[in-house]
Amino acid sequence: MDLRLNALTNSAVGGLSLDTQQRTQRTATPRDAIADSFKNALQNVSASQARASELQTQVQLGNPNVSLEETMLAMQKAQIGFQATLHVRNRMVQAYSDIMNMSV
Repeated sequence: MDLRLNALTNSAVGGLSLDTQQRTQRTATPRDAIADSFKNALQNVSASQARASELQTQVQLGNPNVSLEETMLAMQKAQIGFQATLHVRNRMVQAYSDIMNMSV
């Protein structure tokens, strides 16, 4: 089961011009800080999953420099990181839904 997350690239940003990107970077808000933190967490989880996958491949190929214990530990770290990130995302979506359903 492959649970890797792909990081956003500049091509995924698409139609934003360079001026718009620079203007957005200059006016950082708390929302931007939260988004950046979440993006960094996703990138770290993705890197952890990629490392675990690489170690798993090396063990399967019989590389004597990679131990099974190290591989299993990396896989468990990647799984825990993914689950934690998933829970944070679910909490953020629930908080957004709660705010949107508030009557004013």
